[in-house]
Amino acid sequence: MTVYNLWNLEITKMEKEKIFGDIKEKFYDIDLGTESSIVVNGDSLELLNKVPDHSIALILTDPPYHSTKKRNIVGDTSFSKDSDYIEWMKKYAIEWKRVLKHNGSIFCFCSSAMSAQLQIMFSQYFNILSEITWTKPNAPGYDGWKQKMKKESLRQWYPHSERIIFMENAVDGNLFKSYFGSQLTVWRKSVKMSTIKLAEITGAYGKVNHGGAVANWEAGRNIPSREQYEKIKAALTEAGVEDIPDFEDIIRPFNVNKDVEFTDVWTFENVRQYRGKHPAEKPVDLLKHAINATTYPGDIVLDCFAGSGSTGVAALELERKSILFEIEEKWSNYAADKMQSVEYFAKGGCEKSIVPKKRRTKGLL
Repeated sequence: MTVYNLWNLEITKMEKEKIFGDIKEKFYDIDLGTESSIVVNGDSLELLNKVPDHSIALILTDPPYHSTKKRNIVGDTSFSKDSDYIEWMKKYAIEWKRVLKHNGSIFCFCSSAMSAQLQIMFSQYFNILSEITWTKPNAPGYDGWKQKMKKESLRQWYPHSERIIFMENAVDGNLFKSYFGSQLTVWRKSVKMSTIKLAEITGAYGKVNHGGAVANWEAGRNIPSREQYEKIKAALTEAGVEDIPDFEDIIRPFNVNKDVEFTDVWTFENVRQYRGKHPAEKPVDLLKHAINATTYPGDIVLDCFAGSGSTGVAALELERKSILFEIEEKWSNYAADKMQSVEYFAKGGCEKSIVPKKRRTKGLL
């Protein structure tokens, strides 16, 4: 299996294209996707075996929730016990850790009922950075269900929101140990440079003059800005450290500002019901926000439970590549059709659909 050790290389656009092309070649006989997407029908646990180590920048996925027991979602009623579901998700965690880049991120949707158990399991492999609450507001006039519901029959708060567990790769299961933090420690100690000295060079003192922000970086509690990283790289290179990677190849991307959702409560409007809607469809603007905050253009986004392909659409609109695995054939066909149409329009195509008839799915719009 090919291993892409991305944090020791300057990854250019051409190199990113090659990595994606290599992965696409592995699925050439079953890929329904487009130039910028891989869409495959099948069991994602089995399909993950073909994805190379450390090749994925972002895993953005919405597995069956188990607790909701929706019969129209494959896998939602497959487990009689919570522990069986957690063991199944653990298999994904092991594979996700293998395929995720060292500075990659994960967004995993889940229910409020299963979030705590999932986080305990995930914490064996990843740093849990945030538990995001998506409030799922409906458009004005589409909240009729609230009036119809018999509130007096409730015996707990109605679970209207969903959770999104946001994670990064971890070193040896340490809660706050990022790959950059552990590598910075190795580099600094190899040239006998103290945290205080590096803090003086970078101007990153923190609240107390004991290494300050440098100690926080090494512990994984924070990450340096691009300007700070360039100072770190220059200082360590001058001191004798060789082959220090560029900022994009080791620092976990995280880009938000005052004009977007920057807290752990997200208020993106829920997808309205329409004929042929996937029962767990997520809003594209929410997915675009997650992708834009945690990846660079040309990066690869993986969705192991792709449904109708909204993650692929969001990735394409932001000039990222996508790998979409979906176990239900009708939905993998639907996602492939959608990706073909969206990519065609993105390239300036006319409004007439170019979706091949052989892959059209009856009953889906």
